[in-house]
Amino acid sequence: MASTCVVGLQWGDEAKGKIVDLLCDQHDAVVRYQGGANAGHTVVADGVTYKLSLIPTGILRPGTEGVIGNGVVIHPPALLKEIETLAAQGVEMGSRLHVSDRAHVILPYHMAEERLTEESASAADHLGTTRRGIGPCYKDKVGRVHGVRVGDLYHPERFREHIERIVAFKNRLLLAMLPDYEPIEAGAVAEEYLGYAERLRPYVRDTTTWLHHAIGQGKRLLFEGAQGSLLDVDHGSYPYVTSSNSSAAGIAAGSGIPTRHIDRWIGVVKAYTTRVGGGPFPTEQDNEVGERIRKVGREYGTVTGRPRRCGWFDAVAARYSARVSGSTEISLMLLDVLSGIPELQVAVAYEDESGRKVAEMPGHLSDLERCRPVYETLPGWDSDLTGVRTWSDLPVEARNYVAYLTKQIGVPVSIVSVGPERRQTIILGNDAPRV
Repeated sequence: MASTCVVGLQWGDEAKGKIVDLLCDQHDAVVRYQGGANAGHTVVADGVTYKLSLIPTGILRPGTEGVIGNGVVIHPPALLKEIETLAAQGVEMGSRLHVSDRAHVILPYHMAEERLTEESASAADHLGTTRRGIGPCYKDKVGRVHGVRVGDLYHPERFREHIERIVAFKNRLLLAMLPDYEPIEAGAVAEEYLGYAERLRPYVRDTTTWLHHAIGQGKRLLFEGAQGSLLDVDHGSYPYVTSSNSSAAGIAAGSGIPTRHIDRWIGVVKAYTTRVGGGPFPTEQDNEVGERIRKVGREYGTVTGRPRRCGWFDAVAARYSARVSGSTEISLMLLDVLSGIPELQVAVAYEDESGRKVAEMPGHLSDLERCRPVYETLPGWDSDLTGVRTWSDLPVEARNYVAYLTKQIGVPVSIVSVGPERRQTIILGNDAPRV
């Protein structure tokens, strides 16, 4: 069995966690390669709901190891809290969790900087960040002067000196820009984070070396993307994106593993489209249909609880992100949410302000904002899908809908999900609709 990549092809929240969980039995380790605690996976197993942000979903399987790669940014208290919460649910990390010593660390001033960035923007320009310090931490990482890596925490004297210099700079900046900012005391921050470091010490290692050794031993790796490909800092709807490469493009940089070691590329999409925060959303339904999808699909953020914007399936966007992420198969999630809607619409193209048909997703924000979706309408179905376990038992309208999305994306659908539980999954096999 080859190594696998699972990545979302929309604006995040595609239910990737369920697919990763399902595939864990076929893999030895699950790898997170980007993002931070702004990401969220919800997995329902045996009636228990697990919510994960930093820790790879595979940790829920007793025989599977979890790797937090160098491309992730880590807020130590958030990671420790997640470890404790999972332990209280009976999930013990033991020696199965591996945290990269090259991953960058989120510090208290990063949250203040993110607040400054959001408050300095106009209402129309808010990026909709989770205010967890993710963006400012990545900014310090690429700026090189103020970056702090997990490995730095195990060199206490040098770390204290580094924090002293950084905090002096950050305090001057933030005092000038935020009137109610309370200066941070460098010594207190250093001691607090050195304390976190001791608690995390059993998990910290050179994960790049660990992963290469695992490959050499024939272990199968499952790479787990956070957010979605349309939030990729380079390939998404910039600037309404995350601060990392959330498409499959981020794997090599965020883990140290060349993509030639991966043979299976699964792109995950919902049967409709959602988005959180600002940014263009051509198929958004700010109406009764959107509200119905939100209510039935429980479309609220795993991390923030914010209501998600909901709309029809955007095949233009999914086709684009499937190409960027190299998807060889599609996992279609939450098909059951569409039950009871008489007619379903799918955006197969866009139309610009001059009425010209646009077949590809525009790269510039202004162009995308002016696009209007060109829809094709398909008949819906009334029956409840949550008890269906085979392709042939799906209503013909549901099968036709899946087949239509397959042709529009240009990649075969291999998995259909009809509920949150592991058993509410249809593996298509030879029944898969052809492109």
